[in-house]
Amino acid sequence: MNNVRIKQLIAIVVAFAFVITSFYPYSNAQAAEPISINASSAIIIEESTGTILYGKNVDEMLPVASMAKVMTEYLVLEAIKDGKIKWDQTYTPSEYVYEISQNRNLSNVPLRLDGSYNVEELYEAMAIYSANGAAIGLAELIAGSETAFVKMMNDKAKELGLTNYEFVNATGLENKDLLGKHPEGTSADAESKVSARDMALLSQRLIQDFPDILKTASIAKKTFREGTDDATEMPNWNWMLPGLVYGYEGVDGLKTGSTSSAGSCFTATAEKNGMRVITVVMNAKAEDGGGDVKNPRFFATEKMLNYAFDHFTVKEVFPAGYQIKKESTIPVVKGKEDSVSVETKKAVTLVVKNGEEESYKASYKIDSSQLTKVGELTAPVKEGQKVGTMIVNYAGEGEALSYVQKDKLPQVDLITKEAVEKANWFVLSMRGIGGFFGGLWETVTDTVKDWF
Repeated sequence: MNNVRIKQLIAIVVAFAFVITSFYPYSNAQAAEPISINASSAIIIEESTGTILYGKNVDEMLPVASMAKVMTEYLVLEAIKDGKIKWDQTYTPSEYVYEISQNRNLSNVPLRLDGSYNVEELYEAMAIYSANGAAIGLAELIAGSETAFVKMMNDKAKELGLTNYEFVNATGLENKDLLGKHPEGTSADAESKVSARDMALLSQRLIQDFPDILKTASIAKKTFREGTDDATEMPNWNWMLPGLVYGYEGVDGLKTGSTSSAGSCFTATAEKNGMRVITVVMNAKAEDGGGDVKNPRFFATEKMLNYAFDHFTVKEVFPAGYQIKKESTIPVVKGKEDSVSVETKKAVTLVVKNGEEESYKASYKIDSSQLTKVGELTAPVKEGQKVGTMIVNYAGEGEALSYVQKDKLPQVDLITKEAVEKANWFVLSMRGIGGFFGGLWETVTDTVKDWF
């Protein structure tokens, strides 16, 4: 083989290798990592369904700093709803709360030892300005002590379905900042830790159970005790609220957090084009060539919000009353009719990635406990009676989207479209006689066939 032929062969091999390495690794990387977030943990969920749109290390327990106050907010609003406390109810600070509130190295509104403060102003100080003394004061008012309140926090986390969490105080501060008065049963160097998944789930429940939280969380600035000698400006630490330095359309919450061990953290929520999303970023770090070095949590959150709103929408995939062709009837025994139609009780609404609207298939799962051995319902059958579920499966390319609650499946109740009354004794008797003679005739016919 001459040198020219050898050079030509080498050129072909190199070109082929270039094509392979140019396309395949790139496409695989893009599929595995749609965006790059420089943080220890991050997650995006759609609020109404809990669908995870992006996740990075979502189940590791990490320090959450003041984002722990989301749980404190939940318990305060629950106590209001249950009538345990009232907005105009007053509280006089304990010595512990007074001492914490005087530390201006922490986020605080100064409280007087002999002062009287109502629940609403303490709540606003906590939700807007992340005031730590105010948060502990509310904990004492609700539970009697911060120690008892911490137990409430952990009990509520379990009730809400969180799985990777440990709350050690009402504020999210490191216990070493609590002047040696940290809650009993917790260590002096402890700090509240929650996974990104659980932080998103907790925030989802807070917004769904107490939507008025967003009216407070979206206040960009307010004055504590306005018009008094104790007046204190309370700028919101969420600088992504519209009109602030990193303002983003649709952002109306929720909670920032920062300590030496937690790093730069932020749980945000925004609504745009009929879809609300919740993002969590923990220990965010500056990225080369982008973002604010001092506030990487906002840069990371902007990337996550852009990704969510640019690539996903909430769609009605199957309407209410949907029926699968040739599968939407169930036989009925002992009824005036011998079958009943079934349909979905409600519409199935899912988060859909752009271009994948037709990538979902439905299947029925009938409740076998309602059926006879041969698969019949027994009359009487009520209209709207639940007889099973319709399960929706993703049939597109790639992996299906998962949910912040791990065991959740996209499904809807399957109900009967009409009622089927039980046939009276005469009709049932005639059917029995007809069945007897029908069976007898079949036997005679088979016997005659055997003769011939």
